[in-house]
Amino acid sequence: MTVRHFLTLTDISGDEFKAIINRAIELKAILRSGEIYEPLKNRVLAMIFEKSSTRTRVSFDAGMAQFGGHAMFLSPRDTQLGRGEPIEDSARVMSSMVDCIMVRTFEHEKIERFAEYSSVPVINGLTDEVHPCQLLADMQTYVEHQGDIQGKTVTWIGDGNNMCHSYMHAAKLLDFKLNIACPEGYDPDSQFVEETADHIEIMRDPELACKNSDLIVTDVWASMGQEEEQSKREAAFEPFQVNTHLMSLAGKDALFMHCLPAHRGEEVSADVIDGKQSVVWNEAENRLHAQKALLEFLLVE
Repeated sequence: MTVRHFLTLTDISGDEFKAIINRAIELKAILRSGEIYEPLKNRVLAMIFEKSSTRTRVSFDAGMAQFGGHAMFLSPRDTQLGRGEPIEDSARVMSSMVDCIMVRTFEHEKIERFAEYSSVPVINGLTDEVHPCQLLADMQTYVEHQGDIQGKTVTWIGDGNNMCHSYMHAAKLLDFKLNIACPEGYDPDSQFVEETADHIEIMRDPELACKNSDLIVTDVWASMGQEEEQSKREAAFEPFQVNTHLMSLAGKDALFMHCLPAHRGEEVSADVIDGKQSVVWNEAENRLHAQKALLEFLLVE
């Protein structure tokens, strides 16, 4: 049987993306009903974290427990990976002992190499290039609140980072328009621009980008590993704060999302993230349900 990995959203089709979203909504209802559903009983997920995490760790850990399985947390301090063991060797050994491996790391090339030598599915819990698991949750959240996102307009405000790249992939797979408002010098990677050119538009004016949008999304101005650039980035991104003025330009039913953690007063004002259009807490919770749907998709025949 061919092993399916989930390293980027392009590892699934648009129809599979929609099926995972719909299944996540069903699994959420099953959990809330109190029904016990354990399709992964006695199965083990190894979780390798080279970057710190709250939502990714808790959601995968809780999800495996709810599914009757077990999640194993591994940091570089706990494994030979931290002492220079080749990724290829670690992948071969670990995949012979567990049923699935989630990796959260810096360089995307690391997870690609790990998947190449793994005999079980590998899930990308975040790399510097993309954050596909977050998009499963974000799209689930949009569907729950507003229905099908096909044909809608989404506005990304801020850095052309890993989250932006995954939104670009989602736009192509689910067929929505993505406006990307970012300052000069902070554009998304050209490879992603080329791949998704029919569905995206890069803009310098956040007001124009937000006009009549159905969903406004942002992220921190300095991602993990970029803290030394904080002051430089603050100056560049100051005009790109999502505030009540920008939200007022969007559609009347527009939602606001943020993958968290958020810095109130920087990329988003407190009255927006804590306001009526914000769905960030549903979005965060849906990491659990969307990733359970993903685990089921990858592991249950």
